[in-house]
Amino acid sequence: MNNAVNKKYKLIRVTTVPISLKTLLRGQLKFMSSYYEVIGISSEGKELLDVNFDEGIRVLPVEMTRKISPLQDLKSLYTLYQILKKEKPFIVHTHTPKAGVVGMLAAKLARVPNRLHTVAGLPLMEATGNKRKLLNFVEKLTYHCATGIYPNSKGLYDFIIENKFTERKKIKVLGNGSSNGINTNYFNENLISLEQKSQLNDDLNIKSTDFVFIFVGRLVADKGINELIKAFIRITEKFDNAKLILVGSFEAELDPLEKVTLEAIENNKNIISVGFQQDVRVYFAISDCLVFPSYREGFPNVVMQAGAMGLPSIVSDINGCNEIIEQGINGTIVPVKDANALYNNMEKMIRDEDWYSILKKRAREMIESRYDQTVIWNAILHEYKTLENYV
Repeated sequence: MNNAVNKKYKLIRVTTVPISLKTLLRGQLKFMSSYYEVIGISSEGKELLDVNFDEGIRVLPVEMTRKISPLQDLKSLYTLYQILKKEKPFIVHTHTPKAGVVGMLAAKLARVPNRLHTVAGLPLMEATGNKRKLLNFVEKLTYHCATGIYPNSKGLYDFIIENKFTERKKIKVLGNGSSNGINTNYFNENLISLEQKSQLNDDLNIKSTDFVFIFVGRLVADKGINELIKAFIRITEKFDNAKLILVGSFEAELDPLEKVTLEAIENNKNIISVGFQQDVRVYFAISDCLVFPSYREGFPNVVMQAGAMGLPSIVSDINGCNEIIEQGINGTIVPVKDANALYNNMEKMIRDEDWYSILKKRAREMIESRYDQTVIWNAILHEYKTLENYV
């Protein structure tokens, strides 16, 4: 394959905030730069510079906000339109809702031939009333402006079709789902030394006899944290060796937790909140089970990461989660917003050692066989290459 020839095609990837560009697409941008001239666009921030350095691609800042903000959104649209007119990319590929509508509209106005949007979760699933109507309109506008829509799970595909957001011929799930797959070489328990695990256990006051549940993600209501804390408090009343590690930051402005939940996180000695962590592997390595009771997801990286680290998972019955986890094989699936079901499954994880061992044994191999990163990257690359056949 002649890379010099392929370099004439320009690929622009767009996310709303730079942390998404840095983490959700880690490694993929560098991979694609072997075949295309890749440019990353997102809001300004340190993470955007990190992408420039880590992925070896050019980056351009365009200020965007995750909130509904008409004036700022129009400004973002105009700035991005100007960039696209100047750069003349072959493909614009957007991720995240706001970058989707701004990016696809700007790309259509700039007459970019291939306008692709990945859907990785839909906030509108939890919205009601006028907000739901507005978000439905925004989603339909995004898909109308795009030439290809890529939901990163089969559940999202079905939801989009059922709600008639776009025509079936525009929409496709690549591989087994996921936007970026999982680097199973990086997420590997064998890379974490006994000394690292021992030090973190000491720091967090975790004993070898403790059963450790872990949650990784934003500490917000949408992630099921209120139900998780409610269930875990009941667990501690029955098992004094149960611990819960919360890895992630609070977002009080966007999606605050209930007061009783915040008080429990603050005061319950068995709940350990460690904030956002750049490297979550050692936290997985000292844990026994992921609990991920989110209300909505696209294709959750956290569940794949935990599985690659050898952890079984308790997840909510939502798209993405119920595709990565198979009931009774590498974890268990519970109804959304059901604290009782969470409690029952957490209790069984501790009590039924044989059942737990079966789930744990299958956890990593299930991820390796279906969601290794190279499988996903090559599926996306194949889609891009197919577009070149129409030039």
